[in-house]
Amino acid sequence: MNADVIIIGGGLIGSTLALALARHDMSSIVIDAQDLTATTAAGFDGRASAVASASAQMLRILGLGDVFDAHGCPIRAIRVTDGTAPQFLHFDTGSTADPLGIMLENRLLRTALLAAVQAEPLVTLLAPAQVASLTRDDHAATVTLADGRVFTAPLAIAADGRRSATREAAGIRIATWSYPNAALVSMVAHSEPHGGVACELFYPSGPLALLPMTDHGDGRARSAIVWTVDAAAAAGARKLGPRALAGEIAARIDGTLGDIEVIAPQAVWPLGYHHAATYQAQRLLLIGDAGHGVHPIAGQGLNMGFRDVAALTEVLVDAARTGLDLGSPAVLDRYGAWRRLDNAMVGAVTDGLNRLFAIPGRLPAAVRRFGLAGVQRLPPLKARFMAEARGETGTLPALLRGELV
Repeated sequence: MNADVIIIGGGLIGSTLALALARHDMSSIVIDAQDLTATTAAGFDGRASAVASASAQMLRILGLGDVFDAHGCPIRAIRVTDGTAPQFLHFDTGSTADPLGIMLENRLLRTALLAAVQAEPLVTLLAPAQVASLTRDDHAATVTLADGRVFTAPLAIAADGRRSATREAAGIRIATWSYPNAALVSMVAHSEPHGGVACELFYPSGPLALLPMTDHGDGRARSAIVWTVDAAAAAGARKLGPRALAGEIAARIDGTLGDIEVIAPQAVWPLGYHHAATYQAQRLLLIGDAGHGVHPIAGQGLNMGFRDVAALTEVLVDAARTGLDLGSPAVLDRYGAWRRLDNAMVGAVTDGLNRLFAIPGRLPAAVRRFGLAGVQRLPPLKARFMAEARGETGTLPALLRGELV
């Protein structure tokens, strides 16, 4: 065998898994079709992510704390409103508690992960490299690259994204649908401080999220914008100039951020849902977007993948310590049982929220606002929602508690 596992896909989830396994003395071969160095360039991807506090604890124990300390912005509170109505739901950690999460630009996390993986002797990174075939039998998973190189391991892991070629080749079906919306992503500088508060304003066309970032280089406050627009308007939104886009955002947030300047090009992403019928096949597991994808409402997509990593690391480390075949059905079944229910529930909640707030009309709006005000007055229910936002519900793997397995 060339390694303990072969990971197909070296993005945020695949690289984090390789690093987590290496911290437990397990080897991996990571194969990605892209030149991963190119994905760290400033112009490659302007997205930022809310890394839940449990996910951040895992990344810190894996040695990535410096990137959060240098560039991360703690989320101290979350405010949810139906448009700009006065009724709201407000989650606040207080001045001393750990934050609900940390906002960080994706490219900065990719840069830190790539450096850590390249420095890890137990990780063999092959990128760019194209998988020509993956064969799986009773004894091993074997990957043949387009250049003829061949690698084997007891287990192959698909971390190659929403359109996973590995999943498709294995014949694993998915439940999937597209939303009649797209997400416009950009960054703004503004005159009013955000105070570490993430705001989610819901409109019938979709939510508008204002996500706190570290200050701009000139000292102004800075926020990431994720604005869900009608699919029919997506092409026009993509073409908006900085001033026009700033005006459209300002009109929807009722002066919350003061004077706004768009400081990054906007990108528009189609939105959809998918969930694999199973996370496993013979000597193969799916993690991250290869297994599931949800609406970006509440920012749970990346954190679902990080929870996959934490659970799978624990499953594989436990199996290795007890001498089990890492590709055996018992090992694969444990991972699937651990992760499928959580991912299915998160997918159902995000889909349901999106559909609920998309219902137009005064009566639905009144019901939503009454519900938000009601939850605001129920501390136990608020505490449950805060635990969900932190990623601290269910049976937590050791890594999500900030501990090695």
